[in-house]
Amino acid sequence: MAQKSENKPQSLESAMQRISEIVASMEDGSLPLEKLLDCYEEGLGLVKSCQEKLDTAEQRIQLIARDARGNASLKPFDDVEE
Repeated sequence: MAQKSENKPQSLESAMQRISEIVASMEDGSLPLEKLLDCYEEGLGLVKSCQEKLDTAEQRIQLIARDARGNASLKPFDDVEE
């Protein structure tokens, strides 16, 4: 199993990979209860970290949305046309 995540920043992709590893090890059914709780706690921290990264990315998208004249404007993410 991979090492427990450290307090250094991780990329979104590496955090999601670690979450997948944690889920697979928990679904295996062979871990003792204490280890399951440790994995669960680590997973929750990683999910929170991923959500913060996604929120930040959404804010950046809002800030760089431009109107037809090229002027930067703040638009909610949901209002950006595809």
